[in-house]
Amino acid sequence: PYSLALASKMTEVAIYHDLDVLHVHYAIPHAASSYLAKQMLRPRSIATITTLHGTDITLVGREPGFFPLTKFSIEASDAVTAVSRFLADETRKVFDVQREIQVISNFVDTSVFVPRPELRRENPLRRDGEPLLLHVSNLRPVKNIPSLIRIFARVRQERRARLVVVGEGPERRPAEDLARELSVADDVLFLGNQESMADLMAMADVLLLPSEHESFGLVALEAMSCATPVVASRRGGIPEVVRDGRHGFLHDPHDVEAMAQSVLRLLDRPALAAELGAQAREDARARFCIRCVIDDYVDLYREQAARVQVERG
Repeated sequence: PYSLALASKMTEVAIYHDLDVLHVHYAIPHAASSYLAKQMLRPRSIATITTLHGTDITLVGREPGFFPLTKFSIEASDAVTAVSRFLADETRKVFDVQREIQVISNFVDTSVFVPRPELRRENPLRRDGEPLLLHVSNLRPVKNIPSLIRIFARVRQERRARLVVVGEGPERRPAEDLARELSVADDVLFLGNQESMADLMAMADVLLLPSEHESFGLVALEAMSCATPVVASRRGGIPEVVRDGRHGFLHDPHDVEAMAQSVLRLLDRPALAAELGAQAREDARARFCIRCVIDDYVDLYREQAARVQVERG
């Protein structure tokens, strides 16, 4: 089994490289594996840090079969971080854990995700100058894909536009069917999984993210770094990343009309879209750059490594 093989590999690597810290991402299964590795390494001391990202808490961890293991893995870690205040609060509430959970957000490489005005003008996905809307996700039910298609169909009632959907998942086929039903299939392009996300983000005029819930909203942050305004759900951790009225607009994920009107507002007012995009880029660089976030992790590593050295004597 993966989790057991991983625990063995963690132990091997920790011994070979004389590690002080194991930093794992997701409580299930990686925190459980790090706990097993820590026990196998005894009496040699090592610190385990677990970063919670979302589905390990909001989806998988809530399953009755995994709940006790998830709770144990969180409580057994020497330090726990979460990518948003929302996720930290949700973890405490769902799993009734009293321990400290430090919030260290995700980051974006602002030297890769950059504005590309020339690419937006000469966009190869654009037809006859029509604006381009973008959605990126794994197309699971939580991403609220039916509302995405309905928002776009409402926009198309007012003006020409094209929607590009990037990603694969179980909601793709129903979304294609709904686009045909709403007579917008010719204006929706499903690209599947793509590698050149920075280019796609920079091409778009608006990023649409009507998720039922996001623990952070990394896709929104990547768009912000490309100076692309965002129209998104106000649920979960998204409001911690996207500031309503400064980087774009936030709404209830099922308020199709409100989201469509915000998209139309951005498309009809290029100066407003440019202003919000510039502010989004500025805040991405100031609050979510690599160095802004990595320093917090380095401080945590130093704290845990110092504790381990004391335990080792």
